[in-house]
Amino acid sequence: MIKVENIEVFNFEGAIRGMRNPLNSWDKSDSKNGCCKPSNYTEHVSCDDCPYSEIAVPCKPYYQIGKNDLDLMHRLFVAGAEHRKYLRQIFVSMDITAPTYWIAELDTYKVGTTRNSCSFMHRGLSKPFEISDFSTHTEGADLSTITDNAFDAVINVLNELREVYLKTNSDIVFQQIRCLLPSGYNQRFTLTMTYENVFNIINQRQNHRLSEWRELCEILKDLPYVREIGGINDGE
Repeated sequence: MIKVENIEVFNFEGAIRGMRNPLNSWDKSDSKNGCCKPSNYTEHVSCDDCPYSEIAVPCKPYYQIGKNDLDLMHRLFVAGAEHRKYLRQIFVSMDITAPTYWIAELDTYKVGTTRNSCSFMHRGLSKPFEISDFSTHTEGADLSTITDNAFDAVINVLNELREVYLKTNSDIVFQQIRCLLPSGYNQRFTLTMTYENVFNIINQRQNHRLSEWRELCEILKDLPYVREIGGINDGE
């Protein structure tokens, strides 16, 4: 499983300004601060005219990319990595809960990213282990009975060791718990990366055999202007 929350995208303005530096074409920029309609990044109004302010829907101002700038962004994207450096100045932050086996693969994209995780060392034994702490992937599988029994057995052992650790505070017991902890154990972390990372993940992982990658790619495609910049159509 994977859960993505609290997504924020920022620095479009700075990235576009830098994108136009090589040709001193700032006068052609047509982007501005605007107010987006929920779940719609192609229609904008000014914050003063926001139709949602009267119906208790939070107004969330963000940078509205104009037609000229968006066209240039797409052309530079198609031209290749050496021309689309502006992507490295657009940042996205999100909270992710995912299994440790997937987090290990995420480190492939470590360049220009920061990951700040919840600490098992400090808080991992603050409560008993339960099945909801793990990604099981048993839905619709004929192996559900076998895997359920296996998880039950592992969780029981982990909780027995946890009780011993709480009484003894033994580093050896703690390390044994870490050794036995399945790679399906879920961990929450806050990830910050650039739009260059976003497009690399989409390009390389959207058809991956792990469902976590496929689900994340669909979420990344829906970030502001990702489809327009990359020329991504539904179904791709």
